[in-house]
Amino acid sequence: MQRLIAWLVLFGPLLAFGTVLLTQEQAIKQMFPDADEVKRVSQFLTADQVAGVKQVLDGKWTLYPPTGKGVAAEHDSVTFFFAGKQGQQTGVALIESQPGKWGQTTYVIALDPDGKVTNLAVMSYAEQHGRPIATRRFLSQFIGKTSKSPLQIGKDVDAVSGATIVSRATAFAVKKVIVLYETVYLTGTERKE
Repeated sequence: MQRLIAWLVLFGPLLAFGTVLLTQEQAIKQMFPDADEVKRVSQFLTADQVAGVKQVLDGKWTLYPPTGKGVAAEHDSVTFFFAGKQGQQTGVALIESQPGKWGQTTYVIALDPDGKVTNLAVMSYAEQHGRPIATRRFLSQFIGKTSKSPLQIGKDVDAVSGATIVSRATAFAVKKVIVLYETVYLTGTERKE
């Protein structure tokens, strides 16, 4: 019993710092406050689409391997949240998780129909110094970014002091969401609906 108490005193804080900031419903509402409808569309990815996304992301599906779990598996489907107002598509959002030093950080990232970042938020994090990545000060750096933006810490994005790993993971998540959307919906000469 004493060993258990000692273990909890030493390692308990490492298990208890996961923080949920937004539910999925709250996150989508925050991305599209003026939308009169949001359609959820699950899209299966082909092997070619996964390979194309990974090629743009330097061969990676996640920036860092998940702690203690090895390499993350690619997903065979992605869920897009398409927002509309008065019958016109106004944007799309994806929810993306990336592992950090201490655990997963989950983001919601909104794009305009052309694939430019319009909004984003941290839904949850498990980082000891993760709170600053959820601030507008940090996240606003990503607004307006496109697939042509470097999206690299030190180039066009400043890291949060003391949270460099999760700062890089955030930039990677934004780039991945843009590339996923472009790959599935903007590839070719005609846009897919």
